[in-house]
Amino acid sequence: MKFTPLLIFVLLIAGCAHAPLHEKDYQRWWCEKHGGELEHRLPDNTRVDCLTKEYALEVEYAPKWAESIGQALYYGQSTGRKPAVLVIVRDKDDERFLKRLRAVAKEQGIKVWTVRPKDLE
Repeated sequence: MKFTPLLIFVLLIAGCAHAPLHEKDYQRWWCEKHGGELEHRLPDNTRVDCLTKEYALEVEYAPKWAESIGQALYYGQSTGRKPAVLVIVRDKDDERFLKRLRAVAKEQGIKVWTVRPKDLE
């Protein structure tokens, strides 16, 4: 098989492209940054995405904002830590979900952080 310069160029570019980010990537990034424990297992076998000295954190994509509230509250109650959510904001449309989350979080005492793909670059 003979490689042409164009084919070699395409293969090089493809090899340099970033793989798409997954929820675990954001979870790991935040947890390492805040000195937390990844995937802390509770007695009922549920897992807190990141447990720090102060927070029990749920990591979730913005469209699943409502689910993140319930999980954060449960993890906080189960661990004696403050409930928190790290919201993954991928595009401008996600801002509407973030607005909803923040409104409820303020009332329920849930700490909210945001992260965007560019933050992990």
